Amino acid sequence: MFQPIANIEDAQTLAQAIVNTITEPFLVLDEKFRVLAASRSFYKTFEVDPAQTQGTLLYALGDGQWDIPALRLLLETIIPEKTAMDGFEVEHDFPRIGRRTMLLNARKVLYDHSSAITILLAFNDITARRVIEREKEELLKRTEDLLNQKDVLLREMEHRVANSLQIIASILLLKARSVTSEETRQHLKDAHQRVLSVAEVQRHLHTSVGIDEIDVGSYLSKLCGSLATSMVGEAQPIEVTVTTEGGRMDSQKAVSLGLIVTELVLNAIKYAFPEEKDGARIQVSYETAGSDWKLTVSDNGVGKIINDVPATGLGTAIVEALVKQLEAKVEVIGDNDGTSISVTRATFTSRVPRAA
Repeated sequence: MFQPIANIEDAQTLAQAIVNTITEPFLVLDEKFRVLAASRSFYKTFEVDPAQTQGTLLYALGDGQWDIPALRLLLETIIPEKTAMDGFEVEHDFPRIGRRTMLLNARKVLYDHSSAITILLAFNDITARRVIEREKEELLKRTEDLLNQKDVLLREMEHRVANSLQIIASILLLKARSVTSEETRQHLKDAHQRVLSVAEVQRHLHTSVGIDEIDVGSYLSKLCGSLATSMVGEAQPIEVTVTTEGGRMDSQKAVSLGLIVTELVLNAIKYAFPEEKDGARIQVSYETAGSDWKLTVSDNGVGKIINDVPATGLGTAIVEALVKQLEAKVEVIGDNDGTSISVTRATFTSRVPRAA
């Protein structure tokens, strides 16, 4: 229990001591907004003279520097209606200390045995915080502008790369039609097809959502669908299916993965089904286990791709180089059930059955 204070002078001494203990600027006002008491922090922060403060109308302090419209709104309109207000933000340019942003907390004190009213007013200087927030906003805006510029430049680069690849492919095809050597013609057609494959990989890669990381499932599904549409003929219908477990990969590795898939799928389309076969199928699967993954391209064709296509061919060299780049390894199985070629990063046991 508190001991009762003997007289009014002791109560005033205690009240002033409490006010001075508060570390933030603090004022005690009467009902007409005259200053009854102020903390030492108030005098120090706003550089005002105690002799010219106590008993003075708040709005008249410092030659009228406290005659702030927002402060008047708080004291004369909001406080009479609500009794209390927290976090009322005021920004003002003070003649001595410069521009400041403050949060004001106000309380109206009513007494049981008196009609007098006292208003408590605390100031929290958040100028530095607001400066940091504005700097962050400006930095964020500049970053967004730079990212937008980067996106525009990337799209422009993609457009130019696609046009260049199409021009190269057209030149190769025209040259293939003009040469007399059948062997040279075939080499040029193969080169033409590979340039188109690269263009297809780039097109699907850059239509994916995001630049830095690619959703592998969506990427491979679109890529294989496009390959099937453009390469599978009506004479020998071949179903190309894609099974994935999701997973994401950075765009640089996704290019290599897409080129491997393109090479293996085109190889299967060209060589796995020399004769018409009902239910001809090529299956592309992508599985993940943590940071490890396994890509498999299998078919239910003749199972003689290894024998029919020289191991030293350009396609084999391309796949081997890309696999090495991905720090993976290749496994080839060819039997009467078809051919299965797997590219595996680290040890991975497949859970997806071969095409059958």
